[in-house]
Amino acid sequence: MPYEWMPAPAAAEAELHLWPYRSLPRRGFVGFIAATALLLAVPLMAVLGTPVLWALLPFLLAAIGAVWWALARSYRDGEVLEILRLTRDEVTLSHRPARGPARHWAANPYWVEIRHYDAGGPVPFYLTLRGAGREVEIGAFLSEDERARLKPELARAFAAVTAPG
Repeated sequence: MPYEWMPAPAAAEAELHLWPYRSLPRRGFVGFIAATALLLAVPLMAVLGTPVLWALLPFLLAAIGAVWWALARSYRDGEVLEILRLTRDEVTLSHRPARGPARHWAANPYWVEIRHYDAGGPVPFYLTLRGAGREVEIGAFLSEDERARLKPELARAFAAVTAPG
């Protein structure tokens, strides 16, 4: 699951970290590049010892380099992190994109409304937090099922933080 509730220092606090799903871990990245290089080297066996090898080699190396660059760029673009902190006094949502400045939102947890839009949002089961005069999306990179599972968890966390006593 690309989100995790962190252990809270107090019972009236909660912290949630959300990040995009990675279908290819770093180990898989290395294996994929190695397999690509191996498969591109197979046709070179037929032209070993001929000048054709030297004509093909730069293009095959460029192809491996392009795959490496594209996967590395994908990893950098996926370094998004959202942190939701809940306390009795304040709820904050920090969105740290891979590039650009971080965005922050804060509100009083007693007045925050958890909303979802089954069909009216830009994606199915669009999940937002509404409070302090703004409505902010949470978990934009999560799948529809993950957003559906997250909503009741958010509701429980908000209920625990805003409960009297």
